Amino acid sequence: MRALQKQHIVDVYVWVDDCLPTEVKPGVKPVLRDSELLTILIWDGLNEPHKNLSAVYSWIGREYQDYFPKLPKYQNFGAHCHRLLPKLVWFLSSLLASGAPLRFADSTMLPVCRPIRADRHKVAKGVAQFGKNWQGWHYGFKLHAAIDHPNRLAALVFTPANEHDNQVMERLVNSQTRILVGDSHYGGSVMRKRLWKKYRTIVVAPPHHTQRKKLITDWQLLLLHMRPKIEATFGKLKEQHFLVTSFPRSVRGYFVHYLRTLLGYQMGVNS
Repeated sequence: MRALQKQHIVDVYVWVDDCLPTEVKPGVKPVLRDSELLTILIWDGLNEPHKNLSAVYSWIGREYQDYFPKLPKYQNFGAHCHRLLPKLVWFLSSLLASGAPLRFADSTMLPVCRPIRADRHKVAKGVAQFGKNWQGWHYGFKLHAAIDHPNRLAALVFTPANEHDNQVMERLVNSQTRILVGDSHYGGSVMRKRLWKKYRTIVVAPPHHTQRKKLITDWQLLLLHMRPKIEATFGKLKEQHFLVTSFPRSVRGYFVHYLRTLLGYQMGVNS
């Protein structure tokens, strides 16, 4: 990725404004246009991702006052971000590497609080669930994702934390996917046959520990050795982009955070 200078925010704004369809909405116009607010969220992800919208708001007001001299009050800023959720979905969907023939798939937990506090957590009650992986129990959501060879996001699915990977893998491929590489959770014979019949997609996964005959070709072994790419992507999203959060005060707020984080990552990989 090329080094970004402060003035490049104008280039991002022009691109965002050109992509967004022109809309005439009745009522009082917000202080910031949709394209301006989307530019702020994308620019944050491209530069120094912040943990929450409050930090983004403070950063823009402090460092970019000459570009956005009339910022709204923070409450209005946050409410406007929540209204942009459909456009965040549209932007991220348009940037996915949906034509990737080779994909590496996995899932990662997105806890909303510690398991011991789940009974007192009201924000995502009825939506978040308990789920378990090799790290233990989590309460929240799960992100199922597929990336291509250059680490670009190719498909994304959000579910409660108790959703099994095998039940979601069909939504991570399409008719252009020739090979899907995953861990042993993706090795179920029923779903593998279904993906082959529907999309002609080959699923490459390690054999189950109870499987007696374990044969593998050289190219399959090579792809399995490359599978940690998706784990490294999750690590970057969590450690550098702060994907996991407990700050939002609504379910909509959680997904605004997740989507702006993923959008910033995808823009950075594509640059």
